[in-house]
Amino acid sequence: MTDLHEAIRAWWDRDAETYDDARSHAISDPVEAAAWRRALGDALPEPPARVLDVGAGTGALSLLAAELGHRVTALDLSERMLALAARKAAERALELELVHGRAEEPPPGPFDAVMERHVLWTLPDPEGALRAWREVTAPGGRLVLFEGSWGGDGLLRRARSLAAEGLRGLLRVPDEHHAPYPEEVLPHLPLARRSSPEPMIEAVYRAGWRGVRLKRLRDVEWAQIRHSGPVLGWLEHHPRYAIVAER
Repeated sequence: MTDLHEAIRAWWDRDAETYDDARSHAISDPVEAAAWRRALGDALPEPPARVLDVGAGTGALSLLAAELGHRVTALDLSERMLALAARKAAERALELELVHGRAEEPPPGPFDAVMERHVLWTLPDPEGALRAWREVTAPGGRLVLFEGSWGGDGLLRRARSLAAEGLRGLLRVPDEHHAPYPEEVLPHLPLARRSSPEPMIEAVYRAGWRGVRLKRLRDVEWAQIRHSGPVLGWLEHHPRYAIVAER
């Protein structure tokens, strides 16, 4: 297991070099940023709340939550990602508490909310992580998962992926990551390549959370298509949604 986590950490450390080149990773488009502020406002408790952002990466959501008045702790496995988050926080005169560590071992809290964006699929034990996050959440606190459905092995999905790859090359649009995710790691990730939110919702319930709600993030989807362009945006479109639950 140690080797597996080291492989995951090393991949994300390397990805930090180009991660923010993708506008949706950095949330650098002002329209998409506005859509994410609305999503955060809908899902998080009223500010000021103490919020743990798990797998915070270069700090995109952490910084938006801090702008909204929350006290944010950004947790990430990659020190290089956190270094970029620290630099951006300083540039924007925003306060973030930065914690280097695994998602399954969060700081003690208590937090009013634990949130993540596209992190659960990267974890070898997502249900264990969800339990750990519940333990550091105050009574009455909240879980907020910003997720999407990336899977699908049908002919249409493969055709769209190939067409998107070709169009990216033609338009000289850089890939969203420095390299494909390691094939030797993927079989150890229970929520990778999923095509439905159902397995994630089931894991949330098994971890002891209650009152799960699901909402499509259609404004975020629209903003991403808008800055990618109609053709590439359609080819790469995936449903995004917020899963919210109570402790």
